[in-house]
Amino acid sequence: MNNNLRLIDHPLVQHKLTLMRMNETPTDHFRRLLREISQVLAYEATRDLPTEMIRITTPLVEMSSPVISGKKLCVVSILRAGNGMLDGVLDFLPAARVGHIGLYRDPQTLEAIEYYFKVPEDIAERLVMVVDPMLATGHSAISAISRLKAAGAQAIKFVCLLAAPEGVAALHSEHPDVEIISASLEEKLNDHGYILPGLGDAGDRMFGTK
Repeated sequence: MNNNLRLIDHPLVQHKLTLMRMNETPTDHFRRLLREISQVLAYEATRDLPTEMIRITTPLVEMSSPVISGKKLCVVSILRAGNGMLDGVLDFLPAARVGHIGLYRDPQTLEAIEYYFKVPEDIAERLVMVVDPMLATGHSAISAISRLKAAGAQAIKFVCLLAAPEGVAALHSEHPDVEIISASLEEKLNDHGYILPGLGDAGDRMFGTK
């Protein structure tokens, strides 16, 4: 597809994703599985963080050992479904700052409409990880990333559970500098903009609203 898409094909991720796809998987199991997969995705998304050597003392000797250096992290959740990934990411990155972007999809045009935006004031100085389970048409992701760039964000990654080819292409076209980390590249979108084979509406399944 393009060099900005990184697929995480770890067997445990794929196993848990299969369980999430099942129609009979209950809400509490769905939330737990999403949280667990999000931890692995966060692990992969931070694989290239810069490090520096510091001197420490173990119980036995003094040594040089690596720690993370450079910009600090900010995790931005696209409401509401992004919050299902946020908890898992923060389990892995507890010191990260958090931002929220509220978007809903117009049912006629499928365009994203913003209703909420709150991020740390020093967003320009942070590495930003945008989380949303589904990259479908790409409209929400594109709007969120454009808004973040307008607020000063410079280094951004987009982390999702499932990505449709249409969404990947759209996001790459508008923001070619943003890497996409996903557990699966799906087949296509249906006429209503839902991912196939997918797992249904992630927000509804996560919160039991359908």
